[in-house]
Amino acid sequence: MKTKFLSMLWVLMLSIQILNAQNYYNRLAGVNAPTIEATDHTGEFIRDESGNIKREAVKKDHHGNAQGNQYDLAIDGAFEGQTIVVLQLYHEDRFDFELPKAALKEKGFSVYRYISNPPSAQQLKKDLDKACQLWIISDSYSKLNDEHLAVIKKFFDSGRGVYIWGDNEPYYADANRLAKHLIGAEMNGNLLGDREVGLQENLLSPGLRPNHLITTGLEFVYEGITIATLNEHQHLDPLIYGSAGNLVTAAYEKNGKRLILDGGFTRLYIKWDTAGTGRYVKNAAAWLVNVERFGEELGKK
Repeated sequence: MKTKFLSMLWVLMLSIQILNAQNYYNRLAGVNAPTIEATDHTGEFIRDESGNIKREAVKKDHHGNAQGNQYDLAIDGAFEGQTIVVLQLYHEDRFDFELPKAALKEKGFSVYRYISNPPSAQQLKKDLDKACQLWIISDSYSKLNDEHLAVIKKFFDSGRGVYIWGDNEPYYADANRLAKHLIGAEMNGNLLGDREVGLQENLLSPGLRPNHLITTGLEFVYEGITIATLNEHQHLDPLIYGSAGNLVTAAYEKNGKRLILDGGFTRLYIKWDTAGTGRYVKNAAAWLVNVERFGEELGKK
């Protein structure tokens, strides 16, 4: 009897998660290369010899990705009222975060950004109390203290999303410090990238991991200029392997917590219009909201 009750409870919880996701995600969430029903010039469906309607690829942009926000992971405006706190510890004049900010706004996100230096740990806690996720863009030397790490860990342990961005050596000081503190992961090295990669042919080949929510609508993505390599970690799910076969980006999902670790923050401001960056950023933010866990709570705001 107890086993039956637990099974029913699990099914109910799964159903709630699916319903929550449907309120925020597009219908083709998790599909890299969406298709539509084929029609002729009169608008009639084209059928095969068995009478089944044929399908064809949707219109694509000049990089080969599906064209249109309906092929992003999230519905436009789905996260209206949700805030992303960004600690942009690395800063240069051309890295003004305006392009990522505009992309995120399409999904309803607002961005509250600190430039060059973090606020006090006390202020960071106040900011995170109003945020759905935190992004950290590392500099070449550490700027986060132990109190910052404690605040971020509490936020992460509550199930809120964290995106940790590093780049080529030595621009992963706080990325490594924080990733080690939260999940025991790190990055290293300095490789020249500057290429677009497509969908993976196998689990270790260069390219995008297919059928992950974060890679929705993406068949090609730009890897970044010079990039760091993530060390393999049992709880990191690879998302992007660079053209040199190195792991550039990976997602962590365990015990209701979500995190993304990335060795290529140059994608956020260099060659932004190269393949897939805008969609990738939007998808990543949507995934980090963790609507499968917090969907009902978000809907009450």
